Amino acid sequence: MIEFRNISLTYPNGHRGLNHVNLKIDSGEFVVVVGLSGAGKSTLVRCINQLVKPTEGELLINGKNTLRYREHELKHLRKNIGMIFQNYNLVNRMSVLRNVLTGRLGYTGTIRSMFGLFSQKDRELAFNSLKRIGIAEKAYSRADELSGGQQQRVSIARALTQQANIILADEPVASLDPPTSHVVMRDLKRINQEDGITTIVNLHFIDMAMEYADRIVGMRNGEIVFDGSVDTVSETTFEEIYGRKIKDNDMRRGSVN
Repeated sequence: MIEFRNISLTYPNGHRGLNHVNLKIDSGEFVVVVGLSGAGKSTLVRCINQLVKPTEGELLINGKNTLRYREHELKHLRKNIGMIFQNYNLVNRMSVLRNVLTGRLGYTGTIRSMFGLFSQKDRELAFNSLKRIGIAEKAYSRADELSGGQQQRVSIARALTQQANIILADEPVASLDPPTSHVVMRDLKRINQEDGITTIVNLHFIDMAMEYADRIVGMRNGEIVFDGSVDTVSETTFEEIYGRKIKDNDMRRGSVN
């Protein structure tokens, strides 16, 4: 479904964010990308919806090279890709329900969306999305009244309401405590399994990568240094990815910095 063909990305300052990346991700997979800060994880994920644009190579989605897309084609592509950010990316002063309804902006005219004139069908879809992640009772609360974990779950509900067939999650639990992080990861995993939504998650946390991933992609210096099913991963694998010895307490703590 998603294929990187010899993808490189060089920033205007000359920094090489990605270096000749080749990667295939099949429909319905749950892939976790791991690596140190600056390894290229976020750049890799953000290339898929072209929040950053590769400077070399081809990026195919459903067999089409999306790097050749014109603006209207790119807009249509992004309708089908839900994005979950580390900082939640919600409008604090708006209600939870209204934030979730922003997932329908790609399907609603500009004037109607400005005035919140969403259809009853869209409202029902948004409310059902909140029910699926267990916070429907917060629908009419302001987003800034919620905890960090609840806000991140709102962003998941927004992607569901968008009816995306790809979900990209860029460090979605980096700001959360461990129990809340597991709640968010379980939501993402369950939705992946129930809906067959291709899900790609960037993580620092080794234990979560091992617990939730079907497949792990390891990055270092803008290159893929490991790609395999979670069953093939060992402590030595992480040492290869991070480029140094992984101590026992690092594995127990679940993160490497």
